[in-house]
Amino acid sequence: MGAQTDPIADFLTVIRNGIHAHKERVTTRVSNVTLKIAEILKTEGYIDNFKVTEEGGKRFIRLHLRYVDSKPAIRGLKRISKPGIRYYKSVQKLPVVMGGLGCAIVTTPKGVLTDRQARQQKVGGEIICHVW
Repeated sequence: MGAQTDPIADFLTVIRNGIHAHKERVTTRVSNVTLKIAEILKTEGYIDNFKVTEEGGKRFIRLHLRYVDSKPAIRGLKRISKPGIRYYKSVQKLPVVMGGLGCAIVTTPKGVLTDRQARQQKVGGEIICHVW
């Protein structure tokens, strides 16, 4: 059996490492799900911007990390659902992250949404990660 890869965990790790190193930008491979996560991070104000580029037939995403008074906008990122253990929650059981100060990113039948959007649209799904 070959090495198991988790592109979402890799994506979150690149962001986490970039923040710890106080980098302005980080670049990593892009997938449809990581692109949606980047859109949510931008909408929620955790990153300034992102751009998808292509080099040698491979797609990459460059994230512009956001800092407020030299402190990162992202204080924490935690992978919840993993390839080995998936976490699905109904709309009633969606988590509230940091008392509503953070957000859970959820894959639902209506796409990748924040926990707030999923509650508004009355859909549950797989909890990808928590951001605060």
